Amino acid sequence: MFARWGHFVYRRRRLVLSAALPFLVLALLGFRVGVAPNFNAQPPVEAGRALTLIDRELPKLGNSFVLIFTSRTRQASDPGFRAAMLAALGPLARDPIVDSVETPYNTTAGVARGLISTDGHRALALVSVKGSNRQAIDAYAALRRQVHSATLQIATTGGLAIYHDFNTYLNGDLARTSGAILPIALILLLVVFGTVVAAVLPLGVAALALIAGISGVYLLGLVTDITQYATNLIALIGLGVAIDYSLFIVSRFRHELLAGRSVEESVTIAVATAGRAVAFSGLTVAIGISGMFFYQGVYLATMGLAGAAGILLAVLCALTFLPALLAVLGPRVNRWRVPLVGTGSGETGFWHSLAFWVMQRPVFALIPTLGFLLLVGSPVVAITLANSDIRSLPPQAPSRQTNDVLARSFPGEGQNTIAVVLYYPDGRPLAPRRTAYLYDLTRRIERLPEVRRVRSLLDAIPGASRAAATTLLGEPAGNQPPALRQAIYQYAGTHIVELDVEAHATVQSDAARTLVRTIRSLPSPPGGQHLVTGDTALDIDNISYVESRTPAAVAYIVLVTYVVLFLLVGSLVLPLKAVVMNLLSISASFGALVWIFQQGHLRTQLNFTPQPIDPTTMVLLFCIVFGLSMDYEVFLLTRIQEQYRKGMDTRTAVAVGLARSGRLITGAAAIMVGVFLAFGGLANTVIIKEIGLGLAIAVAMDATIVRGVVVPALMRLLGQINWWAPGPLARAYSRLGLAEQTEAAAEPARSAVREEQAIMS
Repeated sequence: MFARWGHFVYRRRRLVLSAALPFLVLALLGFRVGVAPNFNAQPPVEAGRALTLIDRELPKLGNSFVLIFTSRTRQASDPGFRAAMLAALGPLARDPIVDSVETPYNTTAGVARGLISTDGHRALALVSVKGSNRQAIDAYAALRRQVHSATLQIATTGGLAIYHDFNTYLNGDLARTSGAILPIALILLLVVFGTVVAAVLPLGVAALALIAGISGVYLLGLVTDITQYATNLIALIGLGVAIDYSLFIVSRFRHELLAGRSVEESVTIAVATAGRAVAFSGLTVAIGISGMFFYQGVYLATMGLAGAAGILLAVLCALTFLPALLAVLGPRVNRWRVPLVGTGSGETGFWHSLAFWVMQRPVFALIPTLGFLLLVGSPVVAITLANSDIRSLPPQAPSRQTNDVLARSFPGEGQNTIAVVLYYPDGRPLAPRRTAYLYDLTRRIERLPEVRRVRSLLDAIPGASRAAATTLLGEPAGNQPPALRQAIYQYAGTHIVELDVEAHATVQSDAARTLVRTIRSLPSPPGGQHLVTGDTALDIDNISYVESRTPAAVAYIVLVTYVVLFLLVGSLVLPLKAVVMNLLSISASFGALVWIFQQGHLRTQLNFTPQPIDPTTMVLLFCIVFGLSMDYEVFLLTRIQEQYRKGMDTRTAVAVGLARSGRLITGAAAIMVGVFLAFGGLANTVIIKEIGLGLAIAVAMDATIVRGVVVPALMRLLGQINWWAPGPLARAYSRLGLAEQTEAAAEPARSAVREEQAIMS
């Protein structure tokens, strides 16, 4: 199958290359007609449902941002401060997209006190923006530019400002890391290939795949929510695998040319061998990433969609555009040799010697190596899970610095707020019996430990007694005090009433989680439900949601990958070994992640604040690492299997397979690690740092220790069992024709065996 495809690409090379141009044009067009990634869906958990109800029925929690006005010399009560602040806010108040601007000077006395800092030198303006989430995000930067003052310092935070900073840093991360990656990859490719033309080819394929992948993300944004992290994931994974896949195909093509094959034979064999491995490798990586589809409702699902699409586009480019280029270039692929850089295969060098050394003493090599991998992974037992928050931004981010000022200077504004939503499907949330329940629930919550105060529409009722609440809320709107009408507008909708519980405990503390669970355990209202949301509730619910979906996701990834590997090698044992080896790489990656980001090692060098690990990051890493670890397993096993089917015993096949692929895998892994380290080291947002460094550690461990020591040792111990499959499965595999050997067709098997035996001698 792959051999026929190689023949087709060679004979239609100009047609294939011609098709690449409109493909590139369509990809670039995607940037113009698509939309930038944005994910605004709420997770399918209690806290998410409550947020959806609030967003739908209560206008006060729309898209907004906060402005802090500061004067070193004047108090906020000073007329000059007031005049300067209102003058600065004038353009916003007149802008048609702004819904409201709340300041200490246009609200009730009780609210006004909370909008002035404890030292009196700062005042808040709460700006609410009309329109959809996308419209508000697009309008934010222009709105912020309208606000300036000659006498007051102005800083910004709040939802839209924080979102803007995340997007700014993510886009900056993508531009900066991409600029660093290409030179690093080019240098490593020159070392691997030793010629300029061969080194540039993988970069061209990677650039095409990257443009197509990011364009695809923009086009997907037209029909579904795509997280803003998606473009970075495409760049992170797509660049690495596209370069890797191209490297393996170019290397095999050059190997066949060196062996005296014609250009057509070399293209055919490269596609039938390395191309076959690329197809299976891409499939295993896509399967791993597609495990994120199990987490619908959180951004993981869109990350999985973007990542899988990026991988498949990289495979498509590697199996079409690249072989066609090789067919046109032919021997010119070896032009412009780089001085002082070797181009040999290394078939009797380090990897050959290492394989034989390991297989002569497999137990001696295996036990300490496994012990080291388990030691690296051991910090994972102390992991603490929590949703990422504003600390995921770098310490110098403007919205984060302003948020710190907000928490320090404005009591209540920086508090951990737990929102309680009383939901009545039939409406009438302020009926007398329901008002009585609201009053009783409020007083009960106020008496709970860790509760600072409860804010609700009851605050606007004189005397705030149960009877007064029932009476006043039952009156027609025209008979109610203006302050109460405003409070009802803020806290009550068609079907809901909201209470805001301010807690002393911080968001991610055990005390805050206990408080949420206690409130949830209280009796629900007659004919309705009480739902709890807020950052702490989302923490609890998201962790529970991720944990509940993970067993099925892991089972799917392992099972489907196992089947794909069986289709690759025709053995039931080798796929099992590969799965176990992957889990070792993943455990090492997880342990390093906890050691660095949770325990705070390297915090200064990497410019981040130590914090718990986001559970979605762990899922993301598992899915990506599992697929990428299979990447090198596939290339190593195909080389070993190729030698084994030429008549070698397992020990010799492993040694020759490792010798022929070890140098190449090391070079490919070095490029992949370079890509990931660039993202992890240069990125500003913590989640990109975690993913980049986690992947770099996993790939480095996998391509060296696991493939160089653990795999040969285990294959030596297993011997002939490596290739075992029940008779019916073996016959079915043979009939599928997935084990085609085009090289054997080009050269008699007996001659190939003699060639390999000469290498071994």
